[in-house]
Amino acid sequence: NGGTRVSLSAWKKPPMSAHHHRRAAVAGLAVAALAAGALSAPTTATAAEGDSPLVLTAPDTIKVRSHDGWVYSDFGLELAAQGSDFEIRATRPSYDDDIAAVWNIKDADGDLLEERALPPDSMTSWRGLDGFATVVIRKEGRRKAVQKMQLPGCFNSWSSRPTYPDHTAANDYPWACPYNPYTLGSVMGIRKGWAVPMLGDYGYYQTRLKPGAYTVKTEIAEEWRTVFGISEADGVLTRPMTVRKGRSYGGYRAPSRPTPSAAGGDSGLEEAGEMPARASVGALDESSAPDLQSLPAFDISLSGNGKSLRFGANVWNGGNGPMVVEGYEPTGDHRAGARHDGDQHLDAYQYFYDQNGKITGHEMVGEFTFHEGNHNHWHFEDFASYTLLKADKTEAVRSSKVSFCLANTDAVDYTLPNAEWRPGNTDLGSDCGGRNATYLRQVLDTGSGDTYHQFRTGQAFRVGKLPDGDYYISVKANPVGNLLELDTENNESLRKVTLKTNKKTDKRRVIVEQVGVIDEDYWGGYYRAGR
Repeated sequence: NGGTRVSLSAWKKPPMSAHHHRRAAVAGLAVAALAAGALSAPTTATAAEGDSPLVLTAPDTIKVRSHDGWVYSDFGLELAAQGSDFEIRATRPSYDDDIAAVWNIKDADGDLLEERALPPDSMTSWRGLDGFATVVIRKEGRRKAVQKMQLPGCFNSWSSRPTYPDHTAANDYPWACPYNPYTLGSVMGIRKGWAVPMLGDYGYYQTRLKPGAYTVKTEIAEEWRTVFGISEADGVLTRPMTVRKGRSYGGYRAPSRPTPSAAGGDSGLEEAGEMPARASVGALDESSAPDLQSLPAFDISLSGNGKSLRFGANVWNGGNGPMVVEGYEPTGDHRAGARHDGDQHLDAYQYFYDQNGKITGHEMVGEFTFHEGNHNHWHFEDFASYTLLKADKTEAVRSSKVSFCLANTDAVDYTLPNAEWRPGNTDLGSDCGGRNATYLRQVLDTGSGDTYHQFRTGQAFRVGKLPDGDYYISVKANPVGNLLELDTENNESLRKVTLKTNKKTDKRRVIVEQVGVIDEDYWGGYYRAGR
């Protein structure tokens, strides 16, 4: 959150391991075009104009402004779904498996007609279908391209709009495509009669262009037009573009990016509204219960002096319903031995829901504590624990961090039956509360996870006094069992690391064991940019 957005034209692919050279079609934020023959034999005959499930659209003449040589625009290039919803679902059954993508073909009413598997290697990243489209910008009258952008087929966007009178009530597919390296499933799509920008999840794109006359050619790759039955007329278009001089940086701001809170994302869950009179009411219903799980620790490194082992970690909800915890200013002795310290603690209650989002009960599960440092907001205590284990799985070092502000920072698996595709609290400023808060409501929705990264206080182990050797980073959700959930046997993940010191230089390094086919050198750059 708050990371710098990387221009596709400026992005450079990090080096890959030999094991992943076959994945060279993917280029992080920019996915390179598919090599000839990369897709299998056609699965759908090319459609006649008007029958295509997807249509490229753009203004007859594109007009934009250049601010000190930079254009901030999506150029009006959009991809529209006509006739029915367009939906792709992708899963990675395990980290030893490649991503498998399926086209869900639907009728005009949104009912599923067919699940059609896409060719292997259609998605080598969660950013979308490989080599889906290209955008080529040329100065008018010249053949040489001044910009060439190769785009993945993501279809999710913060900015969408209805384009046909016959459109569904809302385009409720996810706002963006996942970027966490340990994502397990994604949903991408456009509702019938809606359109999304071709360029940029946020509805605009940063491109270096000087004032002048240009042409813009946008083309869905021929292989993908064949697979989806998109006619050439609907999948290829060329438009003239005029770039005029705009304000200088001194008097111009790039468009602001929408925040999840501002963009909506109301899950429809009932709120309690006031502190419960009893500590425990009702019981958890399995059909709508949460299930906390831990992804492998990632982005692991040593500090410059080699004394701290830093890492990122994610706890996510893979259950049937949301994890909802509300905090209230203590007004009485609701729990024997509760430690309240003025305005620094709030009593925490977990709420249970039915499948319609109505509260069916609650349980007092602990407390929220106000954390300073570089957090400066409220954390629920005992949400997760980090432990560095020795080779024999006994404890070597325990992190002091056990508390979190629950937020849906990462999409982990939106293919789950009850996944919330548009959660409302997706950043750490959404529901974490300020120092004077007397009420909090923190939610971890089904399918989403909460990542705490290296720069956060407590996201490190002190290893200066530990000997070289093999260790495991343990990330464990709900370590003391206060929270009620479906299954506590899947709460812990282990990631093997090796500390090794160079005898000549006395410099220490960490060797991180790869998890399955996931290559973090490849994923890491745009993960950090996306956050």
